[in-house]
Amino acid sequence: MDIRQLRYFLAIVEEGSFSRAAERLHVAQPALSLHVRKMEEALGTPLLLRHSGGVSPTEAGTLLVERARPLLAGFDHMREELHQVGKEPGGTVRIGLPGTISGILSVPLIARLHQRHPRIKPVVAEAMSGFVGEWLEEGRIDLGVLYGTANNRQIRLDPLLREELVILLPPDAPCRAPATLEALIGMPLILPSASHGLRRMIQQRMQEAGLVFDPAIEVDSYACIKRLVQDGFGCSVLPIHAVAEEAGRGLLQVQPFADDRFWRVAYLASHATRPLSRAASAVSQCLQEVTTELIAQGIWLGASDAHDPTEAS
Repeated sequence: MDIRQLRYFLAIVEEGSFSRAAERLHVAQPALSLHVRKMEEALGTPLLLRHSGGVSPTEAGTLLVERARPLLAGFDHMREELHQVGKEPGGTVRIGLPGTISGILSVPLIARLHQRHPRIKPVVAEAMSGFVGEWLEEGRIDLGVLYGTANNRQIRLDPLLREELVILLPPDAPCRAPATLEALIGMPLILPSASHGLRRMIQQRMQEAGLVFDPAIEVDSYACIKRLVQDGFGCSVLPIHAVAEEAGRGLLQVQPFADDRFWRVAYLASHATRPLSRAASAVSQCLQEVTTELIAQGIWLGASDAHDPTEAS
């Protein structure tokens, strides 16, 4: 196998079709079929399942996809680094951000990069933290912001900030004082699915407090969570900055946790085994600078320095 064959194979899997992959790659379809056949012969196992709707990877093909993506990403980084020697940092840098962070960080980060590093093209992808972690492991992004710790030792995590979590209630819900985890009991709880850091964190806190934990609704979208709470389907827990606008308009009711304030740590993440390109390193530096400024200016509500010893974790 060679790099070209791996690129062809990934394109076929991603498109789910030889014809669409051929169009994307500007390569004749018979040539793609020949490359895949040679790969299967060399490896001694089928890589693709052909069916009426197109193609899908076999178990071996799925494993090859998982291994090929980071390999090709590393090769692309190396080629870009060599091309950029002696020049200002430039090229495409892919950044994965959780939805609650993207809304406050993306625009000022892009503005800073445009001013300081105009040859860098940032590509920002937004998803919940669990998905961002998967993208990073697969080599689909260069940098990401994650909550909690990653299970994969190949991911490097550097503390970025702490942010305060609050209880989110419908606008007409009775005020429950003091606001504690117990205040959530008796109301339908709306949270992300179990693969996401916020859900795992709340679940752990509930279990430690001896509380029965059974979300009524699971949805992997912060916008949907806020809308469901607004419409009276239940309550939730989100960062205060992510709900401040709706709370200010009276669409939602926000209650800080009493006594033991509820915090979570966000980490700047990169792949430990793939060195960052010069462009990605420049983006990482700008991201940390912009984050610090947003906290210092009071724009990032409920956030503080991740290393602040005065804040509870």
